[in-house]
Order: sequence, then C-alpha cells, then structure tokens
Amino acid sequence: MSKETLTITDNRTGKTYEVAIKDGTIKAMDLRQITTGEDDFGIMCYDPAFTNTASCKSKITFIDGDKGILRYRGYPIEQLAEKSTYLETAYLILNGELPTQSQLNDWTHTITNHTMTHENIKKFIDGFRYDAHPMGMLISVVGALSTFYPAAKNINDAKVRRQETERLIAKMPTLAAFCYRHIMGFPFAYPDNDLSYTGNFLNMLFKMTELKYKSNPVLERALDVLFILHADHEQNCSTNAMRSVGSSQVDPYSAVAAAVAALYGPLHGGANEAVLRMLTEIGSKHNIPDFIEKVKGGSGRLMGFGHRVYKNYDPRARIIKETADQVFEVTGRNPLLDIALELEKIALEDEYFIKRKLYPNVDFYSGLIYQAMGFPVDMFPVLFAIPRTVGWLAQWEEMMQDSEQKIARPRQIYLGYDERDYVAMESRS
Repeated sequence: MSKETLTITDNRTGKTYEVAIKDGTIKAMDLRQITTGEDDFGIMCYDPAFTNTASCKSKITFIDGDKGILRYRGYPIEQLAEKSTYLETAYLILNGELPTQSQLNDWTHTITNHTMTHENIKKFIDGFRYDAHPMGMLISVVGALSTFYPAAKNINDAKVRRQETERLIAKMPTLAAFCYRHIMGFPFAYPDNDLSYTGNFLNMLFKMTELKYKSNPVLERALDVLFILHADHEQNCSTNAMRSVGSSQVDPYSAVAAAVAALYGPLHGGANEAVLRMLTEIGSKHNIPDFIEKVKGGSGRLMGFGHRVYKNYDPRARIIKETADQVFEVTGRNPLLDIALELEKIALEDEYFIKRKLYPNVDFYSGLIYQAMGFPVDMFPVLFAIPRTVGWLAQWEEMMQDSEQKIARPRQIYLGYDERDYVAMESRS
C-alpha cells in the first residue's frame, strides 16, 4: 500500500524530506524545514493570486472546472435553479441541509421581518451625489450598518452571528433598492412583507404611484434564478476578501463591506457590464468576423468567455441562456441578443477559442437579462452583491468555527535593498 507522503530532495544540500499529503494537499509550513543552514528562513511557496493554494477547508460549494460542475452542499446547481427558490437555497447554504416546510416558513418569516432599515440610513444615502455609483454607495451603507448594531462585534456568540446574518440577508435588497432610487431621483419605496424576497426587491425598485406593486411572475422568477446562480462560488476574490478581513475578528457588516468592495472590480462583479459594452461596440452581426480577428490579434478582448476555474461550459451559463428566452418573451427581444448568439456560435466553432477552452460564462447572458428588465448598467454589480451576501456569510461562519484559521497574513519575497545607511540631504545626488 502506497504511503500518503511526498518525498522532496533538496539538490542544494542533498537532504531528503518526507511531507504528509492530506486531501490532495501538503501543508505549506511543512516546507519551512527545508533549509540550507541555521540562518535560512526555509522554503516558502510563491503563488501570485493563489492559483494553486488552498487557504481554507470548506463544505459549502464544490466546483469541478474541467467537467463544468457546480454544487451547493452537494446539490447540483441545475436542480436548485429548476426546483428551489433563493431563500430556500440560502437556507441550504447557511445550514448545510434543505429546510423542511416548517423550517422554510420560519426562515422566510424571519428574513421578511428584518427588511426594514433605520430611518437614518435614508439620510446617509441622501448625502451622496445624485450621480454616485450605486456600488460605491452600497459599500459605504453596509459598512455604516455596523454602527447601528454595535452588538455585532460579539462575533464569538453564535446567536449574535446568526442574528446579524439574518439582518444582512434581509436588508441587502432594501439597501440596494434605496441606492437605485437615489440615483434615479425617486422617493424611497419601503419593503412590503406580503411579497416574496425577489418580488419585494422589485417592489422597492420600481413602485411608483400604485397602492400595491405586483411584479410580472416571469421576471420575478428569473431574478430568483439569477440570485440562486450567484449565491456562492467557492473562494473567489470577494469571498477571499470576506474571509481575510473577517479573520481579524471584525464585525460581519465591515467584512461584508470589504467583500462588496472586492466585487466592485470589473474583473469580478462588473464583468457582465463589460459584456454589454463589447456587444454594443460590435454593433452588428456583420461586424463579428472583424471583431474575432482583432481578438486573435491581441487588439481586442472577448468578454464573457473563459473563467479562472471553468475549463468547460459554465453550468450557470446554460441556465441563464434558458432564463433569457423566458424574460425576452415578456420584455421583448434585446437587440444585442442576436449579436451575442452569433458571437457564441462562432467562438464555439473556432479552433482558436476551443484550444484555449474559452466557453461562455455566467456573465455572458446575465447583463442582457438585467438590461431587458430595466436595470441601468451601474446596478449590475449591486444585483450580484445581494445574492452573494449569503455565500459570504456562510463562508464567514465556517471560518469562525474553524480552529485552524488565524488572522490572514501572507508572506512575501523581499527583493529590495539590503541594509544601507541614511544619506544626509546635502549628500544626495
């Protein structure tokens, strides 16, 4: 029977070391013993952007990028998108199991009754310029919530963590909607506890003079599916930020604000916006061949294709493509869709993209859906942050219970000057 170890020979010294392998990994600290002498710090791993470094152990989300698999707590994303709701999926992600009917009723009731925010939040939002980016506003407002709930600092109390988790999941759509209403110049619309999670969000976004807002059920369900697809995605940039900032034992509002800030970037939460800009720039199906040649020549970039993890068709992209068809039946066909479909067809048949495993990802169609539903482009990353909140909080809760976790503190490879003496001003060239 083979041993679960790795034998390393240091050719500098001729010494051999045996390192344990567990769950397909070795501990980085086990490399520290490999030195050339007493003054040698020991071997470190150099892994920019953590491309092959596991920073934690998790039971929440499983991804197999080569096979195009995404599962929450073992459940395939395809099944959850077809059969579940966002709140049911959120319960699953947080608790590890699907709820019974009574558990789901209690959970839904709890979230629904935490949707209101303190009136001072409205004053805070009103302090932003009329043209402020809603994502920048959301970062600030989420961080400000920590001052409204000072008890949230008691992060070692499981009951407190649970209550603040419920508050964040419930209030995030309210905060997002308020940010939207501010940039649109509309009065704030309050939550309606008679509506579903996504129905209430649409109410707070789009309600005007009607006494009772009623959303189109197709659009409400489409948003629910999009929320399910974006609920968690393993150790991505914003989740890593949540865990890293949370490792300092700060309150969850501050950690979520950091995660929202990470999501703000165009390489993360703003990717679907970049897809729309690309499709608009192409302008017509007739211009696609020229655009493809630019991409191959290095003077253009194919947005919405390829993924850091997936080396196959992103399973979320298939679901979103079907959802897009249902949405466009209600809203009318987005003129950019024909360009997107033709671009996808050409790219999937072109050897250049096939060889590089550049398949459509979740961002390729989501922006088209959001635009068809009436969302301005600046709101796209905000629509990502709302459902991802449950993933961030589940990862934070998991980290809080992990005895191996410490405050995040990566090492560096120092390549600067060795010690040198201070030079007086008159002696500097």
